[in-house]
Amino acid sequence: MNQSVPSAVPTPTPTGRTNDPARTMANILDVAIAEFAEKGLAGARIDEIAAATQTSKRMIYYYFGSKEGLYLAVLEEAYRGMREIEGLLQLDDLEPEAALQRLIGYTFDHHASHERYIRLVMSENIQRGQYLAQSTSIQQLNVPAIASIRRLYERGVASGVFRPGLDPIDIHASISALTFYNVSNRHTFGLIFKRDFTNPEVAAQRRANVIETILRFVRH
Repeated sequence: MNQSVPSAVPTPTPTGRTNDPARTMANILDVAIAEFAEKGLAGARIDEIAAATQTSKRMIYYYFGSKEGLYLAVLEEAYRGMREIEGLLQLDDLEPEAALQRLIGYTFDHHASHERYIRLVMSENIQRGQYLAQSTSIQQLNVPAIASIRRLYERGVASGVFRPGLDPIDIHASISALTFYNVSNRHTFGLIFKRDFTNPEVAAQRRANVIETILRFVRH
């Protein structure tokens, strides 16, 4: 549903400013991420996104087709941002256990510092994934993540560090579950048990515990 940039030639905006299409789209996505993360698909307002980006609803619809098209582009951008950084971890250069530890630590840190990403994923789960299902790129975005886990896991099994018989997707799911919950439920869990997950000491201990939990799961 993402539309390509209509033209590489700057065109006048409704306000008379010179417009760089790629830059305008990036700015719209940046503002839209905050709007959809805070209010969800139903509550988000294109008028507010247009005002914050100093553009128009017509221009937003020109680039993204519809409110739903913009929402899908936001979801794809959120996943793309995480996967791009994940690809820079150079896990193949590390011993299997160190590589897995780095991956878990990165995932924990990313989620802890990107609550908007968590809220967007939660919002799409409320929609039962119906918009993400329309994406033509989301599958390919996540292929490298699973392939990376598969490589480090198979290296670990070959060296006798990891136990055989585990599914890389299940390992990924376990990492996601522990690091995602830490942010998605921080408010309710924190209120009930009087524990602030944003406290540096609490977060550091929780991070260490999550890493150790996954390592114990895969170790031989």
